[in-house]
Amino acid sequence: MKTLEAELSRRRAQKLYRERLVLESPQGVEVRVGAQTLLSFCSNDYLGLANDPRVIAAFQQGAQRYGVGAGASHLVSGHSRAHHALEEELADFTGAARALLFSTGYMANLGVMSALTERHDSIFEDRLNHASLIDAARLARARVTRYPHADVARLAEILKHAPRAGLVTTDAVFSMDGDIAPLAGLAGLASEHGARLLVDDAHGLGVLGQNGRGTLEHLGMPLAPPVILMGTLGKALGVFGAFVAGEEALIETLIQRARTYIYTTALPPAVAEAVRASLRIVRDEGWRRDRLRTLVARFRAGAERLGLVLLASPTPIQPVVLGTAEAALAASQRLRERGILVPAIRPPTVPEGSARLRITFSAAHEEKHVDRLLDALSNIS
Repeated sequence: MKTLEAELSRRRAQKLYRERLVLESPQGVEVRVGAQTLLSFCSNDYLGLANDPRVIAAFQQGAQRYGVGAGASHLVSGHSRAHHALEEELADFTGAARALLFSTGYMANLGVMSALTERHDSIFEDRLNHASLIDAARLARARVTRYPHADVARLAEILKHAPRAGLVTTDAVFSMDGDIAPLAGLAGLASEHGARLLVDDAHGLGVLGQNGRGTLEHLGMPLAPPVILMGTLGKALGVFGAFVAGEEALIETLIQRARTYIYTTALPPAVAEAVRASLRIVRDEGWRRDRLRTLVARFRAGAERLGLVLLASPTPIQPVVLGTAEAALAASQRLRERGILVPAIRPPTVPEGSARLRITFSAAHEEKHVDRLLDALSNIS
């Protein structure tokens, strides 16, 4: 058996060793790392709400009213009026009958899969799904089949020979590539084969759609069976937590059977109050999504002039694929030397040979920030 030290040394040698940054500042366009102030293009705070004064004030007021901890699980004594109100508001926002809060997207995905599948059911995963979906399928103990990325035709062939379909699962916006899943085709296949479609919209909620309702709205699809929506509250909404939305029977089933809901302490009610404030901003301030689209278009046009190869992403996630881990690390370091923070993304987070700079934009960025980034990228090779 390899020692832990030997395995860590191997990771270092292969340029796959992960290290944490210690921020001295709130999330924002500029962050403080030690003595250095960096222009950040790596946060998922897409709408610039993580440090919004109105969201902070709601958190503070929630703590004054409810304290700083829930004290118990939702099913014991931890389900507060704040939680209940947020669930109702999330259901209304997404067009669902009900919504159910979870502590994280990881726990939400695991809760859905473990509650809705049995040992002999089948789960069908997009090959580029987020780790939370992949791990949830493994832990659910069902049969797992991974289909080629966004390949509806190949999934249709696989489903023809599946003895017992349970769930099709997919990111709505793929977190490392920024592209959008073919949800209409997937939903049609799920319906045809008596399966459900679990859509993880962590990176679309708040960002896509005229009203920010996410990828389903962007594609003109209703939230109705066979679709199950999972959304997170720590990205575009800027706070923390996750939820699942769908029909009444689905939510009641999760309350009865989802172990990651039943057996964990509820989110602090103050967090729920902060999310409620953030959700109001998402509803009311559509200019944030407009600005994001403008910034992304400016970046893509500038990158094309520089000859950079971008993936086909219409979202705030704009990867620059460089190939090797060494190349991605070197590019990240050169950007940091110029005061710009874009960490390298390497295997196993992305497939071998596709290490990259994962550039993300926020509505808090300005056009001058995009131009500064483009200038720095022109000198990374």
